[in-house]
Amino acid sequence: MGVERELKFEVAPRSLRKLAASRVLRRTAQLPRHKYLVSTYFDTPGLLLRKNGVSLRVRQTGKKHLQTIKTANGIAPGRGEWEHELRNSEPDLRAARGTALQPLLSRKLQRQLQPVFATHVQRTVVPLRAGSSYIELALDEGHVRAGQKSCPLHEVELELKRGKASDLFKATRMVADLVPVRLALKSKSEQGYDLIADRPVQAFPGSKIVLEPDAGLVESFQAIGRSVLRHIAANEPAVQASDPEGVHQMRVGVRRLRAAIAVFSELLECKQTEQIKRDLKWLAGKLGPVRDLDVFLTGKIDRFAGADPAMPGLSELKSEAIYRRDIAAESAKDAIESTRYRLLVLAVLEWIEDGKWLKQSRPGDDRTVREFAARLFDRRTRKARKKARRAGELDARQRHKLRIAIKKLRYSLYFFESVFGRRRRAKALSRYKKYLKDLQDSLGALNDITVHQKLAARLAAGSSGARPELVAFAAGLVAGCERGEVQPHLAKVTKTARKLRRAKKFWT
Repeated sequence: MGVERELKFEVAPRSLRKLAASRVLRRTAQLPRHKYLVSTYFDTPGLLLRKNGVSLRVRQTGKKHLQTIKTANGIAPGRGEWEHELRNSEPDLRAARGTALQPLLSRKLQRQLQPVFATHVQRTVVPLRAGSSYIELALDEGHVRAGQKSCPLHEVELELKRGKASDLFKATRMVADLVPVRLALKSKSEQGYDLIADRPVQAFPGSKIVLEPDAGLVESFQAIGRSVLRHIAANEPAVQASDPEGVHQMRVGVRRLRAAIAVFSELLECKQTEQIKRDLKWLAGKLGPVRDLDVFLTGKIDRFAGADPAMPGLSELKSEAIYRRDIAAESAKDAIESTRYRLLVLAVLEWIEDGKWLKQSRPGDDRTVREFAARLFDRRTRKARKKARRAGELDARQRHKLRIAIKKLRYSLYFFESVFGRRRRAKALSRYKKYLKDLQDSLGALNDITVHQKLAARLAAGSSGARPELVAFAAGLVAGCERGEVQPHLAKVTKTARKLRRAKKFWT
């Protein structure tokens, strides 16, 4: 098996032409080569290969046919790859033995395997020298076709043929300095499958993180970092489309990455990490106002829409909130399309894979992730239980501190749940998860009320509509109704906090 180490980016068509003509690349490159590639992807009618994270293609270049089997790699630059030269365009499953496809091999698979889509690409290959490494830059322009459906392809790939990962990222920065690039999260095969499914732009909720209990801290953080970075970047199209759920999911991804940095703070301590933390805080600040207004609109204003008699000024208040939301959404969209954001995604990926923190030793780095997580849960659970002793009597500031403590525990659970998967602790884990979720939901509702009180005041004071007095009146009514919800939420917080304090440990 070979390990393909490459980074892939989406670019505009004019950027491909600019890179092909770049004098900067000519100084570090040999003469480019041109190829026309037709790659046919095979699967069963039920998409068995897709479901198991494997792709099978036969690529034709001139008279040559090459069969390639690959594993899904998410956002990581490395993935498994097996190649075999063929006599014709039909797959050879005998050559799939010893590959990622082997567990699926059967006579039924042989009978059902069929072409599902194809890519047609004009590729310009530019061999680069970066430091002591040899890197192949591929400029791809073409389309994916499935029956009558098709979609364009405009991509840049940098593949490390020989050398160091740091040189691969050095070459990536050189390309990013020449043209705007955006990290491509989907391989050509994934784009083909999306074309078959005719999937619209949608929010991405993040993937489950699976860690081996005996894994080290470095590889565990890298697995978490890749997953969370994918969560952020995969929601770019949804944010650009002003989809409320997409904004929410990207914001969750940013919070998770910031939480992961806090969890592994001793391991990651360096100036590079501090810069990334500042940029993530900037991004969170662009997404937050959109999310607050979305919740206010759907969770509060829309609830009163069917009131009888109708609430005076509600339509004016809704119009004002939508106007503010649209401005905030446009600001978030501008941020996602900015150079700062594009470079942030590249910087985070390089930091995960080849950051300065990897070059420095830290005490305790030899611990397994299970040992590390168990101590983390001991410490954070103890703090949360202490804060939750008289949860129903806390003021807004103290409730906020409790909410942060619970959020930290939920993020930790999201990161490390897979290392505590023993059956005898499954019930304790399930209950613990439920108590944390219920407690965060109730505390989050109380926090929303506090946020909405301030938001209603701003909407009333700064209305740009024709009748600001009606906006102020409706905002006051909505805020007043929310105050009546405080006590029921406090009762739930008290009840759930008591259960959390009595919950059994699942990590021992």
